[in-house]
Amino acid sequence: MIEGANFIDGSWVPAVSGQTFTRRNPADPADVIGTFPASGPDDVRIAVDALDKAAPEWAATSPERRAAILESAAMQLESRSAQLIGELVREEGKTTAEATMEVSRTPANLRFYAAEATRCAGATYPAAGETLLYTIREPVGIVGAITPWNFPLNIPSRKLGPALAVGNPVVFKPSEVTPLMGQRLVEALLAGGLPAQAIALVQGAGPAGAAVAGDERVAALTFTGSTRVGRLLHGQVGPHRRVQLEMGGKNPVVVADDADPDRAAALIVKGAFGLSGQACTGTSRVIATAALHDAVLERVVARARALRVGPGAAADVDMGALANAEQLQKFTDYVRIGTDEGATLCCGGDTVTVAGSPGGFFVRSAVFSDAEPHMRIVTDEVFGPLLAFQRAGSLDEAIDLANATEFGLSAAIVTGDLAVAQRFARTSRSGLVKINQPTTGMAMNAPFGGYKSSSTATFKEQAGASMMEFYLNEKTVYLNPVA
Repeated sequence: MIEGANFIDGSWVPAVSGQTFTRRNPADPADVIGTFPASGPDDVRIAVDALDKAAPEWAATSPERRAAILESAAMQLESRSAQLIGELVREEGKTTAEATMEVSRTPANLRFYAAEATRCAGATYPAAGETLLYTIREPVGIVGAITPWNFPLNIPSRKLGPALAVGNPVVFKPSEVTPLMGQRLVEALLAGGLPAQAIALVQGAGPAGAAVAGDERVAALTFTGSTRVGRLLHGQVGPHRRVQLEMGGKNPVVVADDADPDRAAALIVKGAFGLSGQACTGTSRVIATAALHDAVLERVVARARALRVGPGAAADVDMGALANAEQLQKFTDYVRIGTDEGATLCCGGDTVTVAGSPGGFFVRSAVFSDAEPHMRIVTDEVFGPLLAFQRAGSLDEAIDLANATEFGLSAAIVTGDLAVAQRFARTSRSGLVKINQPTTGMAMNAPFGGYKSSSTATFKEQAGASMMEFYLNEKTVYLNPVA
């Protein structure tokens, strides 16, 4: 069993209160992964005190040195990949194939941001007379990073990587559901040469995250998680500090009249039930025109029934356990809500007892038909393997139904008609549009972010022209020769 710790002011330490919490394997809750500090405001205050003192030295470190540290940390992660894959499966519940993909993606992320360390230059501008007019880009200051449990290595690397690349110290609060992965990422950064005073790891639940957001010395807060929590944090940060929020989704797939039903079903099932449906970009709604609705529904139900459920480490498993008991309860609640509100449960929605994994949080993917716009399985983010089918009389109606949500993260269409695809791309009110692809799966070198309640829609994550702006201040300098 692992005894986890906070990393504060260069040392691995327990919570000031001495309190801990326990993390268990979601596929086998009798398997205790470890105990971790249940941190609170005092731990965050001490962590930020230390980062505040060290900030000038880290900001003054050369871009080349910061890049080399991230490169070295990437190699550290790669050298530990077998261990990380096993621990990720055990802690979060995903399959070995899904964990392998995440563990391989994370060092690639760090290398991507390492390259950005030497590219964040200012600019010069035309000016009158002898004035030299130029800008300087400087670290914004302490960055608070609060991250979710569904991608506990990949998503933190997309926040810590760019923040550290340009000279910001970071106070990192990983999800209490995946504390070990947060600790492992910090260990790799330190082994790669990151100065101990440039990072703090604070484990724990809500009070710790609220304290990170509430500390006025945290100049920028980047958060990925639920819309409810994101709104609370946004209110704490206020208008005078920088905030980047990536939140919930209710992501649709539109099936046009000309789509291949088998191809559509394959894309839908991959997007809906991969990662046990626990992805912010996961498919949760299918809007099919009348000509193909029944054919696609039939194929999706058949594929959903065929999914093999069990411990993520098993070789023949398609879908692992849900992350914890709360996720299991939420899923079963929404299955009941969908039925109570009049939708038709076509398959799944029940729990599964797996031999050798008593008490594991396993479920069968739920597919509903006859879903209507007012139903909660259509409006609410379930964050589990639950899919709602809606029938549309036309493409126009399908697009309107796809947009009829408070969220706007990812949306997809299945069509062979280029004009239809382009029309959907123009009219979709989502930050990510996928054409003949699942709603999940994003390139590291493209901007990531949503519309409406899915994001603050200010600073993008991952890549793009504005990616690094969140982590930098821009200062304008007017220089004249001495008179």
